[in-house]
Amino acid sequence: MLSVGPNDKLNFYAEAVDMRKGFDGLSGLVENELERDPTNGEIFIFINKARNKIKLLQWEAGGFAIYYKRLEKGTFEIPSHKAGDKSISIPKHTLEMMLCGISLEQRIQRKRYA
Repeated sequence: MLSVGPNDKLNFYAEAVDMRKGFDGLSGLVENELERDPTNGEIFIFINKARNKIKLLQWEAGGFAIYYKRLEKGTFEIPSHKAGDKSISIPKHTLEMMLCGISLEQRIQRKRYA
């Protein structure tokens, strides 16, 4: 079961990702694009171009786990980052705000299916 602890390191992949990618495709991005070890216990976060789908990839004891969420309405807000950054480290509360639809800049609720 994917869980985010207070000491977990969260890495947001700054480019849009094809959400057809699964365990191998996402771990390949981590290895080849970010030059990181996907089995190090960090959580890697990916969003598609339309920003309505998000995947979190984490290595757990014995294998990878993926959390996948698709919005029926609205979009996920992307954390601000510098142009050219392949990934950025984000705090746990930023991920929680993204998943709940709270604007990262204005701290207001974004539109969701009701």
